[in-house]
Amino acid sequence: MNIEALRDYCISKKGVTEGFPFDESTLVFKVMGKMFALVNIDSFEFVNLKCDPEKAITLREEFQGVTPGYHMSKKHWNSVAVFSDVPEKLIYQWIDDSYDLVVSSLTKRLQEELKKE
Repeated sequence: MNIEALRDYCISKKGVTEGFPFDESTLVFKVMGKMFALVNIDSFEFVNLKCDPEKAITLREEFQGVTPGYHMSKKHWNSVAVFSDVPEKLIYQWIDDSYDLVVSSLTKRLQEELKKE
């Protein structure tokens, strides 16, 4: 996986925007204004993904490449090492899971807006 592939995958999702709200190197992907993925473009080593709290703990126990979210809520975010024991296919699946988790937390109005896009 490279950063271009990750970016293309994230921005292909419905309602997604990208930007640099924190600094010049942290690329943030949002769906309807809510973050679901973050990555450092200068040192593409990790991607931060939102995760169900119980699943987050399980994944951290199962994979060395999954740690509590760096500079994020340790309960709701995981940092996933891109070049680790985590298969690329799983990283894409977890991007989907993060996106879906954020979409499910949106208000009904925002969910309806997203369906129209």
